[in-house]
Amino acid sequence: MSFFKFPGIFLLMLTSLTACDRLGLPDPARDAAARESDARATGSACRHAGRAIEDCYALNPDAARSAVYAGWKEMNDYMRENKIDVVKPELAKSETPKGEESSASASAKAPK
Repeated sequence: MSFFKFPGIFLLMLTSLTACDRLGLPDPARDAAARESDARATGSACRHAGRAIEDCYALNPDAARSAVYAGWKEMNDYMRENKIDVVKPELAKSETPKGEESSASASAKAPK
């Protein structure tokens, strides 16, 4: 039996093999590369925000320390070369609804 006698079946088999990555099978190499790039980005963001490397480790315990450090150092060098200042993170205070605000103040004032 030759594959050239049935070109439709041959093409179907060939195209089905090209989409193996879309089957949802885990790829350890791809997952490891994604985790490392995320950790490097985390380290870069920590340095850009002016955080110390130890604080970055404490805030991101699941990230690989070597990749976090590599990202932090890379951003540190980039910021020094281009004379970029640290951007301090500013968190907006979340507004609480009036019902929660009054009940929180009432519970704080209640005698114990």
